[in-house]
Amino acid sequence: MGLLRWIHRIEDAVLVLLLLGMILLAGIDILARTLFGGGVLWIPPLLRVMVLWLGLLGGLMATRSREHIAIDLIERLANPTISRYLLVLTSAFSAFVCGIIAWYSQEFVLLAREFNDIAFGDVPAWPLQLIIPFSFALIALRFAIQSLQALFNRLPEATS
Repeated sequence: MGLLRWIHRIEDAVLVLLLLGMILLAGIDILARTLFGGGVLWIPPLLRVMVLWLGLLGGLMATRSREHIAIDLIERLANPTISRYLLVLTSAFSAFVCGIIAWYSQEFVLLAREFNDIAFGDVPAWPLQLIIPFSFALIALRFAIQSLQALFNRLPEATS
């Protein structure tokens, strides 16, 4: 569990640094617009990329702690055995869907690389888009693990 704890700490640190960087860059851009009559050209597109990264990494973190968006009315009303099997089914289905998204988003990134898409300035788009297949693949893996844990009744409680 030591390695898993370090991975979680790294995820948390990346999210915090990303958010702090966004706040700092937005503040610099606001000051530049106010004081100098114009902002820094590359900050708004970089902030858009950072929002994408923050959202996907936040989704990865929510999946880790099972705090993601879920409709679980039937699961709450059913008896514990049925509830467990519904959790197995919904987690497996979520893993499948996220796996498909990861696969097709890596195809998207490869096309962006092939066509030399530019994000802003001279920065190519594809390295910035790698977060999409990466995060969805990890989310799929986490859902698959949670499905197996629920199947064998070893799923830890969701953290609040």
